[in-house]
Amino acid sequence: MLIESFQNEKIKNVTKLLTDNRFRKKSKVFVVEGQQENARALQYNFEPVEFFICENIFKEKLPEGKIHYVSDKVYEKIAYRGSSEGIIGVYQAKETPLSSYVPKDNSTVIIVEGVEKPGNLGAILRSCEAFGIDALIVADGKTDFYNPNVIRSSVGCLFGMEVYQAENEETFEFLHKNKFSIYTTLMDETAEDLYKRDFTQRSAVLFGTEHSGLSDFWIGKGKNTLIPMAGSIDSLNLSNAVAITCYESLKQKKG
Repeated sequence: MLIESFQNEKIKNVTKLLTDNRFRKKSKVFVVEGQQENARALQYNFEPVEFFICENIFKEKLPEGKIHYVSDKVYEKIAYRGSSEGIIGVYQAKETPLSSYVPKDNSTVIIVEGVEKPGNLGAILRSCEAFGIDALIVADGKTDFYNPNVIRSSVGCLFGMEVYQAENEETFEFLHKNKFSIYTTLMDETAEDLYKRDFTQRSAVLFGTEHSGLSDFWIGKGKNTLIPMAGSIDSLNLSNAVAITCYESLKQKKG
């Protein structure tokens, strides 16, 4: 059956999942738009609930699962990116506690505290995945991992990453218990160059918000670290700073 009405309950539900963070969390499901993003969600064993397909746009092999066909106009309404690619999936959300993460001997973990912008979080996930970071921890986070902007800007990298959300206290206790070298990014005279840090052993690098940096909670809890720069500006965009750090970790591990 072809869904052609905007008033269809399933269409209303998808629209609300895209726009309402509280409803998404309460429902414990989330929306994935696009061919690559859905392929990655399935590749990493996220459980699909249903798919919405616009046959006039989507010409690939259909995924396994419950499929609803929708008209062009209905698809355009529920598509977060407009009328692109013709596939939207609804998946069960995963909830994994930080305590379940078992780091390797040389694991590098990126920790972002209080990140608010979904696009920033997505870009950070993309860098972490690209450069082989073992886990991303969002400490005292204000952004939902399953926000459609996170999924879109990460190009689905969210699904293949070890991603956790925890309060500062739990994060610090986890790092201490598992003997991580902790590298903070506080702006003061004690900071040493990123390239002098050892990423061949368990290490964690912490970043704060672009507006105010790391909170006072992290003062004295790690070795302060900076990215050396040649220009007159004294800071970088958060996602850029994370990307440079991720690359340095990969470079050291490759020798």
